[in-house]
Amino acid sequence: MSQSLIEKLKWRYAVKKFDPQKKISASDWSVLEEALVLTPSSYGLQPWKFLIVQDPTVRKLLTPHSWNQTQVEDCSHFVVMAARNVLDEKYLDFFFQEISRIRSVAPESLAGYRKAIGADLLTGPRSKIIQEWATRQTYIALGNLMTCAALMNIDACPMEGIVPLKYDEILGLEKSEYRTVVACAVGYRSSEDKYASAKKVRFSKEKLIQLI
Repeated sequence: MSQSLIEKLKWRYAVKKFDPQKKISASDWSVLEEALVLTPSSYGLQPWKFLIVQDPTVRKLLTPHSWNQTQVEDCSHFVVMAARNVLDEKYLDFFFQEISRIRSVAPESLAGYRKAIGADLLTGPRSKIIQEWATRQTYIALGNLMTCAALMNIDACPMEGIVPLKYDEILGLEKSEYRTVVACAVGYRSSEDKYASAKKVRFSKEKLIQLI
């Protein structure tokens, strides 16, 4: 299993050209959606929303605001990841109601945990940079999606080359509590993508890993 994992990670790369004729099956995509849902987050707060853009018309509108990258329209599934720009008592109410419901615990037993989160994210120093905090959390989901896709022999391309404000406008996020952070094109590589055979360039373990 460990060797298989390494081989999958060596196999994956940021696909530059997808095969528009090859689509991810409904069953495989369901697994990847569940993987997104299961992504870990600080405090378990899940400060994100994942927009699966399948409408060809909407994708075409997004392309000019994605440096005209063809992956937007050619991939099987296009995922836009948005982070919360507001974290308030209402959101914590919902979060703790879910904990109480799912774990069958009394809400009052969670008071200490809630107080700790509030002291950190609602009134503490990080309350001033809550969207930045949520953005960092969202990148955990991006990494999780790409790794899980690779394990299923499904290709992906993370895309920061986008204009978030335009994405928000097109996707109707402007008046919501979420803002576009990053996108990920998912599907199957084209046989014409020359980057598929390019050797990975990674620094050595000695350069990157330090034992203390």
